[in-house]
Amino acid sequence: MDNTTSYVNLLYSQSSVDLESPEPVWFGSQGPDESVVESAVKERRKWSPKEDKILIGAWLNTSKDHVVGNEQKAGVFWKRIVDYYNASPHLVGTVPRELGQCKQRWARINEQVCKFVGCYNAVLREQKNGQNDDDVMKAALDYYFNAYFVKFSLKHAWRELRHDQK
Repeated sequence: MDNTTSYVNLLYSQSSVDLESPEPVWFGSQGPDESVVESAVKERRKWSPKEDKILIGAWLNTSKDHVVGNEQKAGVFWKRIVDYYNASPHLVGTVPRELGQCKQRWARINEQVCKFVGCYNAVLREQKNGQNDDDVMKAALDYYFNAYFVKFSLKHAWRELRHDQK
C-alpha cells in the first residue's frame, strides 16, 4: 500500500455554522451569483390537451409535407414543427415552447400512444358480440393499466392519431 497519499482531517477543515442566524449560509463561495441562480431554475410547465393537439397537428403536417417530403434532416424537421407549433393562433399569449420541449413531449406521446394502440388492437381482436365502442375503450384502458401499471392519460392524443398510419 502506498503511504504517500495525503490525509486531510475533516474535523479541522470545516467551518462552524450558526444555526440560529437568520442569514443564509453559502458553501463554496462568497454568495450566489443571482444570474446563475435565475437561469439555472426554470419553471416546469405541464402540457395541456390543447397544446398536445397542436403539437400533434404540427408533427403530422410537417411529416406529410409533399413539397419537402423526406428530404430534410432531423434538426430542420423539428425546427419546422416548433415554428408551426409556436405560430398557432390558439397559443397567443403563452410562452413559446423550445425545440427540446416539443421533441421530448412528442417522444412521450408517441411512445404511450403506440403502447395503447397495441392494447386497443388486442381488445378489438377479442371483441365480443354486443360490445360497443365504449366497452372496447374501457377494456383497452384496463388492458393498458394491467400491462404497464399506470393509467393511460393521453386519450385526446390517441383520438387525434388513431386514423393516421404514422
